[in-house]
Amino acid sequence: MSTGRISTRYAKSLIDLSIDRNELDAVKSDIESFSKLLNNRDLYLMLQSPVIKGSKKLQVFKALFEDKMNQTLFAFFKIIIQKGREMYLPEIIEEFLNQYKVYNKITSVNIITAAPLSESALSEIKSKLLSSQITMDKVDITTSVNSDIIGGFILQTGDKLYDASIQHQLDQLKKEFILGKTV
Repeated sequence: MSTGRISTRYAKSLIDLSIDRNELDAVKSDIESFSKLLNNRDLYLMLQSPVIKGSKKLQVFKALFEDKMNQTLFAFFKIIIQKGREMYLPEIIEEFLNQYKVYNKITSVNIITAAPLSESALSEIKSKLLSSQITMDKVDITTSVNSDIIGGFILQTGDKLYDASIQHQLDQLKKEFILGKTV
């Protein structure tokens, strides 16, 4: 079975269980915290290691997380380790967060600008996105600054990209000059 199918199925199971127990937001919060912990190289390598037995991994998880995270999530991790699927945890977590956004009708939007956006500009962009047909009920905006785009912005949501940067317009103009399409 492919990694994508495994992560999708386990993430869906965790979402469904969390909804049934009315713990979705608590589980999501702990998932986000655990996701940050996966940046720890030792923890990540332990999860990926076929040499370390599942029972040892479970002992480590109990020592680190048993009393510090939601019990539904801890029980889920325990099952994952017992089934020998712990190497898929990073993908399962990523898929859980994606499914959480779909369930709550949240659209992720990345905006790249040449200079930081003001709060008023950000709220105006958010309202325009919500009134458009490209987003769901809620918008989660992530901004970043890249001075190489000179001005304007680049907006990405899902597989859609809208490049209104000055650098892009200059590149387009350069292509037109090279092809001789401009007078």
